[in-house]
Amino acid sequence: MTFQTLRPDNHTAGRIVGELLRILHNMGLASGMVALILLALASLLKIYRQSAVLAPMGLLLLMIGLTTYSQFAIIPTMERDRIAAGGAIDAVDAANPSRIHFEKLHRWSVDVEGAILLLGLATVILIAHAETGKGRE
Repeated sequence: MTFQTLRPDNHTAGRIVGELLRILHNMGLASGMVALILLALASLLKIYRQSAVLAPMGLLLLMIGLTTYSQFAIIPTMERDRIAAGGAIDAVDAANPSRIHFEKLHRWSVDVEGAILLLGLATVILIAHAETGKGRE
C-alpha cells in the first residue's frame, strides 16, 4: 500500500527500498553464516554425510558472495550515480551518463537478487533432501 501512494515519487520509493535491502542483506549475511556453521557442525557430528552438505554449503557461499557484492559494490555505486545526477535519478535526462549507469546497475541488481532467491530455494531443497534420510549417516 505504501508504494502505491509513493508511485509518483520514485525517488522516495527507491530510498525506502534501498534501506530495506540493506537490512535484508545484513540479515541474509548473518543467517547465511549461521547456516554454514550449522551445516559444517552437522557434518562433523555425523548428523549428515559430508557429501550431503557440500552442495548446500557451496550454494550458501555463493549467496553470501552475491549478497556482499550487491551490498558493498552495486548499491554504493548506484548511490554515487544518484548523487551525481543531482539526487533524483528520474529528474535528469535519460541520456545522462549517471542515469544510464544507474539504470544498468539497477537491472543488474534485480538479476543478482533474483539469483540469490533461486539459490536459496535450491539450498532449501538440497537440505530437505539430506533430511529425508538419504543424506544421513
